[in-house]
Amino acid sequence: MKVYLCAISNISSGVCAEDCKFCTQSTKYHADIPRYKYKPIETIVQEAKKAKAAKAIGFCLVTAGRGIDDKILDFVTKAAYAVKKEVPDISLIGCNGTATLEQLKELKHAGIDNYNHNLESAKSFYPQICSTHSWEERYQTCLNAKEAGLNLCTGGIFGLGESKAQQDELIEQIASLEPMSVPLNFFHPNPALPLEQKTVDPSTALALIRQTRKKLPKALIMVAGGRELVFGKRWPAILEAGANAIVIGDYLTTKGEKPDRDLLTLQNLGYEIATSCHE
Repeated sequence: MKVYLCAISNISSGVCAEDCKFCTQSTKYHADIPRYKYKPIETIVQEAKKAKAAKAIGFCLVTAGRGIDDKILDFVTKAAYAVKKEVPDISLIGCNGTATLEQLKELKHAGIDNYNHNLESAKSFYPQICSTHSWEERYQTCLNAKEAGLNLCTGGIFGLGESKAQQDELIEQIASLEPMSVPLNFFHPNPALPLEQKTVDPSTALALIRQTRKKLPKALIMVAGGRELVFGKRWPAILEAGANAIVIGDYLTTKGEKPDRDLLTLQNLGYEIATSCHE
């Protein structure tokens, strides 16, 4: 079995005016995180080189905010051009919020290969975790990404207070988009956030991974945020449950495992590291 590795670069952090209750990047909750408008492009390029050296085939450029405006579009396209010039064989992922078809076409022209826009939670539950934009806006952006010719990455986050029926609903709604990649996240508590400070237990998390794999047999199932918190050193169980991709290194505002430790674990267990998204 091949395992696909992806790395994240938080290129604009903690400057979001939305009220998503699960997100420390919202300015409404005053979480103790780094906050900056734009990361230097030279730094982004260096991070891409490190990700490639750690065997990541995907590198995600993430901006904080509701969506793309002219300034964000200009910044992300410049960053994409710079990364592709120095690391031409890495698969670039844009994660820049809601976007129009025209904006997504511009990102594709700049070298973005995939677009990540998570549904986050089920349509029926979404109003309980966000009031400043709609679930439908998120779904439409996913449709726009596919129409623009980008590979779609869309998933969600479990453990926000949703019911089991709503977890099932989210998986069905993700499957309806037929994405290439499905990032599964598990809530990472932070005392600044207005949610109950607990996350999903490991057995439930594994069951959700199995359920997603059954529903999307051909997709990359990527366990992202909350992997270390939920599973600890037993995280390889996610691979037996049906996941075949992980995020390596740090997340947007939380620390992750050191990439060399994850690589060593995979090597010791006999897993092969994918060298291309198309393997």
